[in-house]
Amino acid sequence: MTFNNDKAIYLQMCDRLCDEILAGRYKDDERIPSIREYAVMLQVNSNTAVKAYEQLARSGIIYNKRGLGYFVTEGARRQILESRRQEFVSSAMPEFIRQMKLLDVGIDDFIAMYHQHNQE
Repeated sequence: MTFNNDKAIYLQMCDRLCDEILAGRYKDDERIPSIREYAVMLQVNSNTAVKAYEQLARSGIIYNKRGLGYFVTEGARRQILESRRQEFVSSAMPEFIRQMKLLDVGIDDFIAMYHQHNQE
């Protein structure tokens, strides 16, 4: 995984695991890679992975079964979707709409571009 400098690595790891849950790679009550496995997979320090897993556990996305590892919390996908939608509406959407106005892109133009992009 390539990390950027805009956000702490452990938060980017959280985002990646959430992306994997959204994509269906990990389902409710399914075991996810151990902290060590995920650290090796992403080529990061184990302490960084620990911070990511702790953050996800605090957020209710994953939970720990002592001696068995971490699992996806029931309803985690729905929780992630709701959180990301709220973030999109409050952060990305206003700038997106501003750019559409500046570039004189109407809603019909956008819909056509959206459909064209989805066909590729």
